[in-house]
Amino acid sequence: MLDQNLIRMYEKSFRENAELPALTDYFKRNDVFSYLDMAAEIAKLHMLFEKCGIEKGDKISLIGRNNTRWCITYVATITYGAVIVPILQDFPANDLHHIINHSESKLLFCGDRIWDSVETDQIERVIAVINLVDFGCLFDRTEGESIREFQDNVQTHFKERYPAGFKTQDIKYCDVRNDDVIVLNYTSGTTGFSKGAMLTCNNITGNVQFCIDLGVRLKYDRVLSLLPLAHVYGCTVDFLLSLAVGAHVTLLGKTPSPKLLIEAMRNVKPQVVCCVPLILEKICRKQVFPILGKGFMRLALQIPLLDNKIYGRIRHDLINIFGGEVRQVIVGGAPFNHEVEEMLLKIKFPVTVAYGMTECAPLISYAHWYNFKPGSCGQVLHGYMQVKIDSSDPYNVPGEIMTRGENVMKGYYKNAKATEAIIDKDGWLHTGDIGTIDADGTLFIRGRCKSMVLGANGQNIYPEEIEAKLNNLYCVMESLVLERDGKLVALVYPDYERADADKVNGNLADVMKKNLEELNTLVAPYEKVSDIILFPNEFEKTPKKSIKRYLYNV
Repeated sequence: MLDQNLIRMYEKSFRENAELPALTDYFKRNDVFSYLDMAAEIAKLHMLFEKCGIEKGDKISLIGRNNTRWCITYVATITYGAVIVPILQDFPANDLHHIINHSESKLLFCGDRIWDSVETDQIERVIAVINLVDFGCLFDRTEGESIREFQDNVQTHFKERYPAGFKTQDIKYCDVRNDDVIVLNYTSGTTGFSKGAMLTCNNITGNVQFCIDLGVRLKYDRVLSLLPLAHVYGCTVDFLLSLAVGAHVTLLGKTPSPKLLIEAMRNVKPQVVCCVPLILEKICRKQVFPILGKGFMRLALQIPLLDNKIYGRIRHDLINIFGGEVRQVIVGGAPFNHEVEEMLLKIKFPVTVAYGMTECAPLISYAHWYNFKPGSCGQVLHGYMQVKIDSSDPYNVPGEIMTRGENVMKGYYKNAKATEAIIDKDGWLHTGDIGTIDADGTLFIRGRCKSMVLGANGQNIYPEEIEAKLNNLYCVMESLVLERDGKLVALVYPDYERADADKVNGNLADVMKKNLEELNTLVAPYEKVSDIILFPNEFEKTPKKSIKRYLYNV
């Protein structure tokens, strides 16, 4: 158990950084909260919780796009001693109702769009529903002086509570022990089953304190939050960590196109960017690869000394695309394309890959970009986490990655069977990922246990490795390698934009036939793919942009 405590961190940060900007909505530039403004809004919500009879350990559900009031609700809940239940917007209405009921939530905070799909007769435990636009009451089950009336007059109540005005000395939060659960995060993974991971104050504190120790984010940093905050990766590194150090978080609030992302980077000028591989890969394919692919450029890169100047120029231009002040881009949440990674490392772009999972809130391994080893996902968090590989030779023979330490969840909520299946009697969490480790504690991931295919002669085949090679071939946007009738086949969603530009749309079948021939020269004999099948649409993905493989295994 750690000595540090997230709630005490926030008390200190909010007081010391009172006048600094804390939260901004990118599409509402006037929607800016200083740390003191944010603390005042938190105090108002604490009064609301009192009115609703919320007690320590009670659950409060939260669903909506990333915005300032989403963040304020999250912090208000955990600093009150209640448990926040952040729900991904991508969940269908039935799953939304199920999670609210399964978690036994007493309050629901939601955005306008989500409210339209909520059936209040299906969430009978919920006392009230609060709007994330203005904290107004959308629905109220109480009798007598209603919650709706209380929220309509919250400013009057606030002035009565703080007649001299709300000041830094009024920022005082309840005692939350490190072993108390403060987050109930329902996973949305590639297996298709959602379980509520019980994350303790210690789990979140471990992630935040590790990043503070390494200087991942600093006071005065500008943060552009791209990832859904209901997912633990973006929530911890973009949001929770930032508020602990005095950084300024600008919330993009929607899935960005490359054009919107570049515009937002230019305006915000972030120092550290957290993203999933897909975002970085799209920027590189549109902004960098076309330059490197030109004939004269390929020739110039073969000339000693000149190649370094060209790479330096490309690096400078790419840094400018990210706003001009980026220290580091942290990629996580899904496998990173090897070709893109190799190109970025070649031009010395400050990129690194981290590894984790919801059940570890999320970090298991990370390394600064200048210590990053190609093909890896960073070093195990020294002093916080342990990792072992279930293999006779963990340096060379892949096995399941297992981890234990400060960041490992308490278990799955009301699901002892699932908890026992993932955390063994010695406290090791079985990640379901297959990989190796080196002497420095650097992790290398090969694939998922459930996606591994056993070859005809007993060889272990990792579809992700074949997909990484296939995704680098002409007119391939993304792919899935599956076993069908004892053979490997690849589903390919083509790069239609590239096909249109090169006028090969009508000949995509021939293009894929050539790709198949080339692919089978790049893989081991037992990894050869028998057929490429064109797929008409993008593959369905989780919020962190991992393909939901289970949907295509039938």
